[in-house]
Amino acid sequence: MGKKLLLKHDNIPGINTYEVYRQRGGYASVEKALKTMTPEVIVEEVKKSGLRGRGGAGFPTGMKWSFLAKPPGVPRYLVCNADESEPGTFKDRYLMEKIPHLLIEGMITSSFALGANTSYIYIRGEYFYVARVLEKAIEEAYANGWLGENILGTGFSHHCYVQVGAGAYICGEETALLESLEGKRGNPRIKPPFPAVAGLWGCPTVVNNVETIAAVVPIVNDGGDEYAKIGIGKSTGTKLISASGHINKPGVYEIELGIPVEEFIYSEQYCGGIRNGKKMKAVVAGGSSVPILPADLILKTAKGEPRLMTYESLGDGGFQTGTMLGSGGFIVMDEDTSIVKNLYTFARFYHHESCGQCSPCREGTGWMEKILHKILDGHGTVADVDLLWDIQSNIEGKTICPLGEAAAWPVAAAIRHFRAEFEEYVKNPKSIKDVKHYYRLREKV
Repeated sequence: MGKKLLLKHDNIPGINTYEVYRQRGGYASVEKALKTMTPEVIVEEVKKSGLRGRGGAGFPTGMKWSFLAKPPGVPRYLVCNADESEPGTFKDRYLMEKIPHLLIEGMITSSFALGANTSYIYIRGEYFYVARVLEKAIEEAYANGWLGENILGTGFSHHCYVQVGAGAYICGEETALLESLEGKRGNPRIKPPFPAVAGLWGCPTVVNNVETIAAVVPIVNDGGDEYAKIGIGKSTGTKLISASGHINKPGVYEIELGIPVEEFIYSEQYCGGIRNGKKMKAVVAGGSSVPILPADLILKTAKGEPRLMTYESLGDGGFQTGTMLGSGGFIVMDEDTSIVKNLYTFARFYHHESCGQCSPCREGTGWMEKILHKILDGHGTVADVDLLWDIQSNIEGKTICPLGEAAAWPVAAAIRHFRAEFEEYVKNPKSIKDVKHYYRLREKV
């Protein structure tokens, strides 16, 4: 069994309550940080750990923290991005629901390191019941002296709040999240300035993902060097993976970064292989926004090396033959899966969720959805496949935020690796079973 840092107590009855969490060593990192460490030392430990952002981008967390501006007399903020809206990703929901105090502990410890006396957990609207779980945990933390004024008599004060969003995927982008938190429409901001300089209400702000903030707890408790011993190279520590699709054991798994992809898919410890004994066709490794890979390329790189669950190995070969670890939304597809239907579902999602601020994304996502519908409805042409390729290339890199890329990359990868399937839909539409029935079902959703 691989080492667990975040989910080691997830099966303990009552671990969602303060009493049980405290009995299992909860809030030790707050005690250690406030009583024996300085903010600068904590930031250095996070740098040593090699922790990278677990929300998708994988940017070094300690480096991000070190960018935080510290003008005198200006408040700083920590904002937790719990707007987990990436299709195929549900790890943060599991962590918040099962072990809410781990996130609260991480918020306090991280805020001390950043010099932030106020923090916010921005959670997606569909997670309303999880928000209630977090609010209860925060109440317990206040009642037991971990939040409020002069925590543990150290002079450090901190207040933490939960803000429920309204169900907009775009608010997962950090600047759109900040706009929403300020009570505005959740449109992404042009950068620079970056949130570390001018974030929430124009003040220096760090925005981190749920899993990232939770990982600060074992880093402070055990030290950055110990955390860095787990994993390989620049992919250190453990990673929560949301595994779904045509596998025998879907769920949330905490893995040591560096295990082979093949082991993750086929071992009984994790996904348990492909359901009903079928062959694997393709995998989306990091949530719907990352490039899909066919079975041969997800198991081995183009160089013939075993593909590992790391940022570097999954990205080996660029988007020509690689993909991204992303948010860890690991979707496995069996041999009977229609890549075109799957892509249509993704395209429909991104068209619906585009904020409309940028013309390439606003117009391009809708255009791609319409063309895919046309192909699925049996009226497509080979020229439509080429047009899809041209549209995605005119979206990528031409928008304020990464939603444009999130919509374009799946289209590019699907055509790159499965073009023959698109052409089969075009040339022999009658041979594709239940296409129109499928579309009618989707329209009812």
